[in-house]
Amino acid sequence: MARPPDARDTVRVDSAVEEVAAFNAAFYAAFEARDLDAMSSVWEHSDRSTVTHPGWPTLRGWARVLGSWEAIFSGTPYIQFVLTDEHVHVVGDVAWITVDENILQATDGGGADTEELSGSSVAALNVFTREGGSWCMVAHHGSPVSIAEPG
Repeated sequence: MARPPDARDTVRVDSAVEEVAAFNAAFYAAFEARDLDAMSSVWEHSDRSTVTHPGWPTLRGWARVLGSWEAIFSGTPYIQFVLTDEHVHVVGDVAWITVDENILQATDGGGADTEELSGSSVAALNVFTREGGSWCMVAHHGSPVSIAEPG
């Protein structure tokens, strides 16, 4: 039979939630900065690493995940995230965050030195694991969503 939670359990969970939220913020900061080293420091470098970018097939393994970030960063001159509806869940050494990514990004306009700004929304799921006392992202899944209200 499980013992009832006490105040120490609440403090541990709150601390873990804050830690995971900080790692998630570091993920988006690396994304906005298009900083491959910073992005690499957030991720677990293993065969478990998985990413699904909107419109892409699922990529498995750190080498393929890293390659996807290289491709995105080299083709994205500017990107900014406004995160909404963020929910952090921690169970033991696994955590996941659901979040809506409201994105403003520049794309190549097709001409010399031209960029076009566009906006989009993505529903994202970010999964983290804790090993050796530190959190690492092990999965990111982003699905495009329609701005229009359903029904």
